[in-house]
Amino acid sequence: MKSILFTTALLLATLGMASAQAPKKTPASPNAETSVTLGGKALTIKYASPSMRGRKIFGDLVPFGQIWRAGANSATAFHTDGDIMIGDVMVPKGDYTLYVLPTKDSWMLAINKQTGQWGTEYSQAQDLGRAKMTLSSAPAPIESYKMTLSGSAKSGKLQLEWEKTIATVAIMVH
Repeated sequence: MKSILFTTALLLATLGMASAQAPKKTPASPNAETSVTLGGKALTIKYASPSMRGRKIFGDLVPFGQIWRAGANSATAFHTDGDIMIGDVMVPKGDYTLYVLPTKDSWMLAINKQTGQWGTEYSQAQDLGRAKMTLSSAPAPIESYKMTLSGSAKSGKLQLEWEKTIATVAIMVH
């Protein structure tokens, strides 16, 4: 009986070690973060970064004329340590969710007051406001979706890049 228990315990320990040592699969849309400090105020965005993987993105996977979570998985989280302007929208210090309304010729960044939800849970009634984004074409296809906060002093920008599209909006700290 002791031999069977010992063998079972050894087998379970071996299986446990094997599963613990198995390589972890890279998620299809890994978590990503971007941040910048403008005027002494920290701004941070946390999002999931999907890849093209041979798919057509804008106008197909991300339909034109429909709100998009600006990433994958959970809603894209935005935090600002101070009052700022994103485009022409006054954004008080706090936590928000970012969405994008893309059309073929223009994009709007929606700054939403609801936080902590899954990315497809969107309520337009919770929008603080929407800021027009400037569009340009990428010189080469961009495989993985990327958000970047950049700038210096009291001004900066938020840039979204994926597939063949680059969308930007100005940020100013008060």
